[in-house]
Amino acid sequence: MADYDLIVIGSGPGGYVAAIRASQLGLKTAIVERESLGGICLNWGCIPTKALLRSAEVLHYATNAEQFGLKIDKAGFDLDAVVKRSRGVAKQLSSGVSHLMKKNKIDVIMGEATLKKGKPAPIVSVKGKDGKTNEYKAKNVILATGARARAIPQAGLEPDGDLIWTYREAMVPKETPKKLLVIGSGAIGIEFASFYNELGSDVTVVEAVDRILPVEDEEISTFARKQFEKQGIKFHTGAQVKSLKKANGKVTADISSGDKTEKLEVDRVILAIGIVGNTEGLGLEELGVKVEKTHVLVDGFGRTGVNGLYAIGDLTGAPWLAHKASHEGVMCVEGIAGAEDAHAFDAWNVPGCTYSHPQIASVGMTEAKAKESGHKIKVGKFPFIGNGKAIALGAAEGLVKTIFDAETGELLGAHMIGAEVTELIQGYVIAREGELTEETLMHTVFPHPTLSEMMHESVLASQGRVLHM
Repeated sequence: MADYDLIVIGSGPGGYVAAIRASQLGLKTAIVERESLGGICLNWGCIPTKALLRSAEVLHYATNAEQFGLKIDKAGFDLDAVVKRSRGVAKQLSSGVSHLMKKNKIDVIMGEATLKKGKPAPIVSVKGKDGKTNEYKAKNVILATGARARAIPQAGLEPDGDLIWTYREAMVPKETPKKLLVIGSGAIGIEFASFYNELGSDVTVVEAVDRILPVEDEEISTFARKQFEKQGIKFHTGAQVKSLKKANGKVTADISSGDKTEKLEVDRVILAIGIVGNTEGLGLEELGVKVEKTHVLVDGFGRTGVNGLYAIGDLTGAPWLAHKASHEGVMCVEGIAGAEDAHAFDAWNVPGCTYSHPQIASVGMTEAKAKESGHKIKVGKFPFIGNGKAIALGAAEGLVKTIFDAETGELLGAHMIGAEVTELIQGYVIAREGELTEETLMHTVFPHPTLSEMMHESVLASQGRVLHM
């Protein structure tokens, strides 16, 4: 007889949410974690980075207090205190997950998990910190082991915990680097570039493609680059770091762009060149699980093709987002439990957010993608400078852009840059989920004065009916 109805391996946002939903549906559930409850997101990713960025944001406003009619003699920061606050926030959230496990009667098994063949699902073997190994049987097993920072050892693009950092080392610096190189301009790279630039580092970002934030709409990415450059961040796009060489406490990077190669000496390097799935050491090969480019192949319910074995979250590929993992976890468990409303997961309406200064948020198709997909489109845009709340906040730099199907009125995509857009984007996500049309959104009343009015104005602009520009 099985020990559990479900064992979840990994307690990040995908794993612990899946476990909670399973418990709600009456499944006897256990979760296995090798390090800290909450996984990378709560301990080394989403949450502590936002705490760091909040400190940088407060510093920005303190430094520019005169713009608000305030006097602050000398704004500064205590790096140790900034890091300590961030770690405290992470600890609080991790403790919160522990409470949720107890509340939902989920057994927590601490240790390193491996799988071996078994029925009706693979057997879970867990090696604890005491070196002892215990085996557990379950009717179903969900892999939620997440992912880690990608490295390229042959080019020296490999973290050493000292001069060359991943996000982990970048979150607990002992000192602020005078000169910093960030390799990669996705959300992780841009967030750290923004944070360290605000703290006074001389920041250079290298991106292999021809623009920063390459998954974003091109107009938003161009706008973002201009804003970041105004703040002093330097960019090399269409460029690659061919090698990193360490000497005398410094790192020299060979940056290649076309026929030109430039050397740049910096104090620290942050690698933000993507992530790879944590598939090693689980016994997946022996089980016959299909892995492609370090990610487990699954269907919309997380099924791996091996009886009783499922996978969710970063382990299964893009988009590598905590909220996507959580939603996948719920869909997977509801499928396992045979819930009446169970349905396959589809990533078509997953929003993306970058918590830099300014913030970037988006959902759905970019303008280029909409055209490539054969849609006849209408595009609406509204700048922050036309919004009273944005001006009052002292945050008049930004843009809201909406893309509609010209024939059906379907909202194909929405893209934003500016203050608090990571909070605003959900309005468009709901609109897409509810299949609201351009006409419906135009007839919706938005409160005044709010930043959300720009969302309405952008929709109006797509019909040539913009009011405040």
